[in-house]
Amino acid sequence: MTSRAPFRADQVGSLLRPARLKAARADYENGKTDANTLKSTEDECIREVVTRQETAGLQAVTDGEFRRTWWHFDYLAGLDGVELVKSEHGIQFHGVQTKPGTIAVTGRVGFDGHYMLDHFRFLHGITNVIPKMTIPAPSVLHFRGGRVSISKQVYPGLDEFFADTAEAYRKAVHAFYAAGCRYLQLDDTVWAYLCSAKERQAARERGDDPDPLPRIYADMINHALKDKPEDMVITTHVCRGNFRSSWIAEGGYGPVAEIMLGETAYDGYFLEYDTERAGGFEPLRFLPKGDKRVVLGLVTSKSGDLEDRDAIRRRIDEASRFADLDQFCLSPQCGFASTEEGNILTGDQQWKKLEMIVELAREVWG
Repeated sequence: MTSRAPFRADQVGSLLRPARLKAARADYENGKTDANTLKSTEDECIREVVTRQETAGLQAVTDGEFRRTWWHFDYLAGLDGVELVKSEHGIQFHGVQTKPGTIAVTGRVGFDGHYMLDHFRFLHGITNVIPKMTIPAPSVLHFRGGRVSISKQVYPGLDEFFADTAEAYRKAVHAFYAAGCRYLQLDDTVWAYLCSAKERQAARERGDDPDPLPRIYADMINHALKDKPEDMVITTHVCRGNFRSSWIAEGGYGPVAEIMLGETAYDGYFLEYDTERAGGFEPLRFLPKGDKRVVLGLVTSKSGDLEDRDAIRRRIDEASRFADLDQFCLSPQCGFASTEEGNILTGDQQWKKLEMIVELAREVWG
């Protein structure tokens, strides 16, 4: 269908954890087994899920984020100056809350290697197609907790924090490239949260002004990507929250689309479009003509009900009123397990959705 990422049939990244992997992690956390035993189970499960992705016809595979607890905190806490800390409560979604835990910036943010480089190296060594790595975007480190989560002793003002974080990500891009990564994705809920009146108000209440943030985040991203190697594709994924089939934010992409699509240096944008919470396709008019692509998240990962193929094709046709069909791809709107708990559907339902995406992409793009 296409020889470069993002692919016509693609995926966001996380996949449902097998029962034996969940059991192995629980045994490790309860002190019933050791780290080597857990890693052995992770390795086995990742080998199996990579083979399953290849069999489904995907041109890029991930490790399902099987070694992670959270899609974002695990990576962020591996940066210099960032810690995973206890919190009184979890992150509130509609009708459900995550387990407690958050991040805090307690020192100068930096990148001096990262344990997830080894996660990528393992994936790279076991697949016959393109290995894709997913990490949270730099904006997530700021917006998740805002000013109150960033030490005022270390960063009396935030300009230096933004600069340090952007530079840490620039170093990360080159470190993953050196490890063999040619397809890197920066997952980013923040663009969608900045389209939500509720989330914008929550930012104000914790002492952050949301109005300048799109420009600040775009500058951070562009610094991180400014000298990326030419043969490395870097995309982003934007959604409104994904935990146990629930969500956080609502609102279309209109308030941020011009900057997000037109002024950031990403090669592609995975955009959630599975419900009315994402609004219409009109903001896609800001996608510059050329090589950039939008991956339409028209297939939901939040339920096991299989979408009607004709309805998906009609939605693709509708989107092509605002950008060229050749600049589109198809994927689920998010991963299937942004945290280790996973969404509320079965493994069989997950694979049927991914297989349908591959088949539909072949029908639409040949």
